[in-house]
Amino acid sequence: MKTLTLLRHAKSGWDDAVPRDLDRPLNGKGRRAAQAMGREIRAIGLDFDRVLASPAVRVRETLGELERGLGRALAPEWDRRLYLASAATLLDLVHEQDNAAETLLLIGHNPGLAELVLTLVPDAPGGLRDAVEEKYPTATLAEMTFAATDWRAVAQGGATLTRFVRPRDIDPTLGPDGE
Repeated sequence: MKTLTLLRHAKSGWDDAVPRDLDRPLNGKGRRAAQAMGREIRAIGLDFDRVLASPAVRVRETLGELERGLGRALAPEWDRRLYLASAATLLDLVHEQDNAAETLLLIGHNPGLAELVLTLVPDAPGGLRDAVEEKYPTATLAEMTFAATDWRAVAQGGATLTRFVRPRDIDPTLGPDGE
């Protein structure tokens, strides 16, 4: 069985004057949310055989804060293809993975992450998929499992969404506030 976990970068700051979108940093709430998600990942016992991450500053900073909360390094591989990737590009990256890795974490951006979940998880009323369809907030984690033993077999409708954890689920102060 393969497990694919997706993490959207934490909330970034739009007030900072940066020359490129790639260089946009996290804001204070984003830093707190990423640390909280790291603590949550530790608490629920998630581990990853491989971590791939977008090289965007906001993803790098999310990972740094996540590792603080987690209490250990994740040693990501930085892959430019993850920067603002579409669901199709993300799925291509999944298909490229070595089958020795049972668990894969992708850290990137929306709308691609949400679209990938909606592509891989079959529509069923009243499930976690409904929450993803409503909104995939910053610093949110989605975990999917597949009966497949080969990453190339990961396909549309073949996933079970086992977790969808938003920062506000673990700390209500990290929820929407009109920022």
